[in-house]
Amino acid sequence: MGITMADQETGHEVVDGSALTGMKLFAGNANPELARRVADALGIEVGRLTSTKFADGEIRIMVEESARGNDIFILQPTCAPANDNAMELFIMLDAFRRASARNITVVMPYYGYGRQDKKIKPREPITARLIADIIQNSGATRVVAIDLHAEQIQGFFNIPVDHLYGFPILGQYFIDKGFRELEDVTVVSPDVAGVGRASALAKMMNASLVVINKRRPKPNEVEVVEIVGDFVGKRCVMIDDMIDTGGSIIHGANALMDRGAREVIACCTHPVFSRNATHRIQDSCISELVCLDTIPIAAEAIVPKLRILPSAPLIADAIRRIHCNESVSELFGDWR
Repeated sequence: MGITMADQETGHEVVDGSALTGMKLFAGNANPELARRVADALGIEVGRLTSTKFADGEIRIMVEESARGNDIFILQPTCAPANDNAMELFIMLDAFRRASARNITVVMPYYGYGRQDKKIKPREPITARLIADIIQNSGATRVVAIDLHAEQIQGFFNIPVDHLYGFPILGQYFIDKGFRELEDVTVVSPDVAGVGRASALAKMMNASLVVINKRRPKPNEVEVVEIVGDFVGKRCVMIDDMIDTGGSIIHGANALMDRGAREVIACCTHPVFSRNATHRIQDSCISELVCLDTIPIAAEAIVPKLRILPSAPLIADAIRRIHCNESVSELFGDWR
């Protein structure tokens, strides 16, 4: 293996391209900028691939370099437009399978269709499993994802899944701001399902934990039932895996402030940001919104309260470790 060195800002290892012989990184149209940043961190170029559409909207993929015998990594979050990006991923997988790639790893910084991971009501689909089945049947031999909506999604695959976590990046941001030295900081989970994620961040920041118990009358609507934990007079860091319309985070922040919190900061891994979510948060009581760049953020969604953190060093380190047959779980050994 080639010589490695630690990235000064992130602590992730970077490596010269000579250690990555036999590996190629390709990207679809979902987040090409992130793919370029990952390639830069790896010291390689993004592979040549053309994705166009026929007149009727069907996606046409042309791989413009040899993939035979190579470890192929496809970076493609299935974010909006989710259907186009998912279909493009499936077609890319088929192209590389037919091109005799040795291994095909799907790098999905954001796993779309992951919110329906179990049946709650009769006759509901389990779309998270459906996507997993299509990915496997299309030729993937491995999957890498960041902060799946539910960790059980890993079990929907019969191939290896490397589940990466965004909270260490978010936590380091708050540590650099001095939050670990403050006594009035608490980490808040906006719902019971996110307690594990919030607990890990609280441990990293040496902070207490607060949980909001809420219910959803229908999709994208939320009601706060109760708040468990000590948050009065404290700076509350509310963490979620994604922010979609912003309703859940805003309602939670309002409930915290109305009941005595000093400040509420929101953070998430995936900036889905539908329906002017960032502008709603900009106008809310939330003082800062921190997210990763797993999903591209439109220019019109950028607001003064928004802070975007890079995920490319983490993804690049995971790709390097997979290609070099090294442990991926060691990336999070200090914060498990």
